[in-house]
Amino acid sequence: MAKRHVLSAILIASTAVITSAAAEEFPSRPITWVVPFAPGGITDTTSRIVAEEMSRTLGQSVVIDNRAGGGGAVGTEQVARAKPDGYTMIYGTQGTMAANVTLRKMSYDPLTSFLPVHLVGESPNLFVAYHKAPYNSVPEFIAYARQNPGKVTFSSSGVGTATHLVAELFKTVAGVEMQHVPYRGSAPALNDMIAGRVDVMFDYPVSVGPHVEAGKLKVLATTAPERLRAFPDVPTMAELGMKEMTTQSWSSIMVPAGTPAPVVDRLAAAAHAALTSERVRTHFEKVGTRPMTLQKAEMIPFIEKEIVRWRDVIERAGLEKQ
Repeated sequence: MAKRHVLSAILIASTAVITSAAAEEFPSRPITWVVPFAPGGITDTTSRIVAEEMSRTLGQSVVIDNRAGGGGAVGTEQVARAKPDGYTMIYGTQGTMAANVTLRKMSYDPLTSFLPVHLVGESPNLFVAYHKAPYNSVPEFIAYARQNPGKVTFSSSGVGTATHLVAELFKTVAGVEMQHVPYRGSAPALNDMIAGRVDVMFDYPVSVGPHVEAGKLKVLATTAPERLRAFPDVPTMAELGMKEMTTQSWSSIMVPAGTPAPVVDRLAAAAHAALTSERVRTHFEKVGTRPMTLQKAEMIPFIEKEIVRWRDVIERAGLEKQ
């Protein structure tokens, strides 16, 4: 028995040494960062600039892999099943890591299937409308929607995404009916908005800004706590008497559960260096995004709180589980 215990101790110690050595060598090849949405939206543009800066610190490329579908659930589920070695990360969002817990039947759990690495950023939404729409303010839109119950449509980047749930929250707060038209990402949703096939949408400044400047969309309000520097004439929802509509969407980096702690530490350090770099901070400021500082275990209470918040929104909206 004593000999068996000694052998077990040697085996455990050897495994620890191998794991530690592997972590020290990490990364020895490119890392895949899965973004579970279509190219062209804020998730895509944000991840690419952060990935470039992380690559500088890690000495290996961080490659973006867009895997859209299911409001982000498809790509997220694939990463949950990936080998926990640090070479596959997921771009987690308010939708995939909080709202989907209530809204979808998932094969993953945000807090047990993944290990948190670092929060990335938070960004408000702009409430935009088709440029030829017969309303130019939120009060005018509410009046129009009430005069045309069920006829007004809103687009989103997918069921359960932040752009969807913010609109559902608005329906409840404003007391209006709107029909949801989901897409597989922000870019295709905006394309139909610009073409006039959909009436309104909540989306991020980086996505809608160029279209507003080109006169293809008009902004009615922002969900930011304060007016945005890039849109100083656009009122906040709170200014319009809807404080509940003050909300910002967030993003994160997470890896499959079981990833060695030293590897997670290495990725967290690289993410932190990227998010505090002048290049990323300048880019984020231009697009109305604020870098976030929470990392690893510090993120857990934040995610738990978000799960509760969006569960309440989903239940109030009467949304059925997908």
